[in-house]
Amino acid sequence: MKKIYMSIIICFVCNNLFAQKKQLSIEDAVLKRNTTLTPDRLQQLQWIPGTNDYSYIGKANGKEFIMIAHTDSKTPSDSTDATEKFLSIMKRYDNDFDRTQKIPTITWLSKDRFRFIYKNKILIYNLTFDNIINPYFTDFNGFENFDFANETKNLASTRNDSMFITVYNETILNGNPNNAHIILAPIKDGNVLGHAVHRNEFGINKGTFWSQKGSYLAYYDMDESMVTTYPIISLAEQPSKTKMIRYPMAGAKSHEVKVKIYNMLTKAQPVDVNIQGPEEQYLTNISWSADEAHIYIAIVNREQNHLWFNSYNSENGAFEKTLFEEKHDKYVEPLHPMVFLKNSPGKFIWQSNRDGYNHLYLYGGDGTLEKPLTTGNYEVTDYYGDDLKGNIYFQATKESPTEKHIYKLSIKGELLRLDTGEGMHSALFSEDYSFFIDQYSNIKLPRIVNLYNNVKGKIAKNLLNAANPLQDYSMPDIKFFTIKAADNQTDLYCRMLTPSTMKAGKKYPVLVYLYGGPHAQMVVNQWMGGADYWMHAMAEQGYIVFTVDNRGSMNRGREFEQITHRQLGTVEMADQLAGVDWLKKQDFVDATRMAVHGWSFGGFLTTTLMVKSPNTFKVGVCGGPVIDWSMYEIMYTERYMDMPIENPEGYKASNLLNYADKLQGKLLMIHGTSDDVVVWEHSLKYIKASIEKGKQLDYFVYPEHAHNVQGKDKAHLIVKITNYIKEGLK
Repeated sequence: MKKIYMSIIICFVCNNLFAQKKQLSIEDAVLKRNTTLTPDRLQQLQWIPGTNDYSYIGKANGKEFIMIAHTDSKTPSDSTDATEKFLSIMKRYDNDFDRTQKIPTITWLSKDRFRFIYKNKILIYNLTFDNIINPYFTDFNGFENFDFANETKNLASTRNDSMFITVYNETILNGNPNNAHIILAPIKDGNVLGHAVHRNEFGINKGTFWSQKGSYLAYYDMDESMVTTYPIISLAEQPSKTKMIRYPMAGAKSHEVKVKIYNMLTKAQPVDVNIQGPEEQYLTNISWSADEAHIYIAIVNREQNHLWFNSYNSENGAFEKTLFEEKHDKYVEPLHPMVFLKNSPGKFIWQSNRDGYNHLYLYGGDGTLEKPLTTGNYEVTDYYGDDLKGNIYFQATKESPTEKHIYKLSIKGELLRLDTGEGMHSALFSEDYSFFIDQYSNIKLPRIVNLYNNVKGKIAKNLLNAANPLQDYSMPDIKFFTIKAADNQTDLYCRMLTPSTMKAGKKYPVLVYLYGGPHAQMVVNQWMGGADYWMHAMAEQGYIVFTVDNRGSMNRGREFEQITHRQLGTVEMADQLAGVDWLKKQDFVDATRMAVHGWSFGGFLTTTLMVKSPNTFKVGVCGGPVIDWSMYEIMYTERYMDMPIENPEGYKASNLLNYADKLQGKLLMIHGTSDDVVVWEHSLKYIKASIEKGKQLDYFVYPEHAHNVQGKDKAHLIVKITNYIKEGLK
C-alpha cells in the first residue's frame, strides 16, 4: 500500500511540474516577439494579376517555397518543383546564393513573371522560360524610393537629392537589357526631387506619382534652402562629424514645394504645375484622371483651415479650375487622394470628415457633389475600390471604435458587412473583386486568414488558423471596458492587464502606458489587445498595466480629436487622470505605487503628468519627449496649436520647461541622439531647466539612434525601463 501511495504522490507532483506554464521574460518579450513568439502569417500574400490565383511563401522542412493557389482549389498547388527550379537558377546566376536564404520579396507582373531585388539589382523571373533570370534594372546601390509604373514598368527612384527615371525595355526578356536612365538633378543646393515632402504629413508617403498609363510622371520639387539647419552628431568617425538637416520649427520659415510633370512620350523638359498662392502652402494628395489629361492636387494653406481641390492640365501644367473647397475654424486635414470609379470613370470618390466622421463622398468629374456614400457615427478607415457592377468596398469602425470590418455598398445603396468574427479585419481583393482574402485577429484569436467568395457571400476556404504561440506561457488576463472622460459625458475605451495569479484582497502596483496624441489608438480588439508583449510580461510579474485612449486620439470622430486644439496636453491629461481616479477606486490597486510611461507624444504626456500632477505617479519614464511645442515641426504643430505668435498662452501652458520646478517623483528621460523627429534639444533643455531649478532627474541617451530605438539595443532599452519602474515602485 505504501508503494502505491508513494507512486500516486510522485505522479501528482510530476504532472503538476509538467503542467506548469513558462514565464514570459522581458528579454523574450522583446527579442522573440518577431521570431518564435509571433503568430504564423502568410508571408508575401498577394493576388496574381490577370487571374484569380494568389500566392504566398510557405515552409516545409525548414525551407521556404512560393505557394500558388487558385480560388477553386482546396489546397495550394504543389509549387515545390517550380520553386526549386527558380532557386537553382538563382544559384547559377550567383554562386554565392544560399538555398537556406529566405525567398526574396517578389512582385507579380503577370501570371508568369515576377520581379525581385537581389544585391542592388532588380531582377525578373519568367516561369514560362524557367531557365532565365534577367536583369530588370541593374546597379541600384544607394537608390531608394522605388516607384514602378503599373503599365509601362518604368521606374522612378532617388539617390541623394536627385531623381532617376529608368525606362523598362521588353527586350530584357530575351536576355538583352537596354535600360536608359533619365536623370533629373536638383536645380540648386537645397532642392530635393522625388522625395516625400511636408515631413510626411497629410498622408504623404512618397514623392513621385505616375499617371494611369505611365505617360506622365509628376513629382515633388522641394526647396529647403530657406529652412533653418539642425545638427545631428555622428560618432562613426573620430573625431565625430556633424550632419546638418533642415528642420522647420513652429512659427519659423517653412520649405517651399513645387509639383513638376515629366512627359515620358516627348521627353521634353519637365513643366511646373501652375500653382497659385503663397510659397508656404501644402501640396497634398496628388492624383490623375483616368485619361491622363488632368492632374489633381489638394492645396492647403499654412494655417491649415482652408483646402482647395484643384485640377491642372497635364501637358502644360496650367490651372483649370477649383473643383471644391473645404474650410474649418480649427483645421482641415486631407489624407487620401481622390479615386475615379471603374464603373463610372467620369466620377470620383473623395474622403472627408466634413460631417464629423471620415466618410466617402461621390463627385462628378466637374466637382459637383452628387451624394455622400456613407454616413453615420463611425469612421471609414480604408477604401478598397469598386467593381464594374458599381459596388464599392471599404473598411470601417461601424460596429465599434475598437474594431474594423469589411463592407460592401451595393449599387442600390445597401450596406453589407462582408466578414464574420469580432476583431480587426483587413481585406485583399482580387482584381475583379469576385474574391477577397480576409485577415483578422481579436483578443482570443492570434490570426485567421479566410478566402471569401464575394459573389456567393461566404467563406470559400480557411487559409490559416494560427496557433497561439504563447500557449505554453503564463499570460495575464485582458479586460476591455469604458470609463467617463473628465467631462463626465464621453466614453473612453480602456484596456487593463492583470496578473493571472491575482489574489483577492491583495493590492498591486500600477503601470499606466499611454500615447494620447492624434492619429493613434492603443485600445483595439486584436491579438494581445493591442498591447506590446512587454506589457504582458510586466503584468504577469505582478503589475496592473492600464491604458486609456483619451480625447484627442483617433477613430472617434472630428470633435473627439479636435477638442485638444490650441491646448495640447490639457484635455489629454484630464482624461488620463480620470483613468487614475477609476484605478484608485479599485480594491486591488495600490495607489501609492503608480508609474507612467510613454514615448514621443506619450513622452510629452508622461512628463506633463509628472510636473502638472506631481503627486499622482511615484515613477515616470518618458522617451523622445516633446518638451516645448515651439521646437517641433511646423506641419504637425501648427495644425494642433496654430503658430506661436497666434497662440502664446497655449504654447506657454504646454511648455514643460515652465514646470521643471514642480517635479516630485522619480523621472527617467530617454532620447536618441540622432532623433530627427523630436530633436535632442527638447530633453537637453529640460535637463538644463531642472538643474537651474535644483531638481534631480535621471537621464539616458542612445547614441546614433533616431526617434525610436531599434535592433538589439531595443532589448537594452526595455530592460532599463523595466528596472527603473520596478526599483521606483518598491
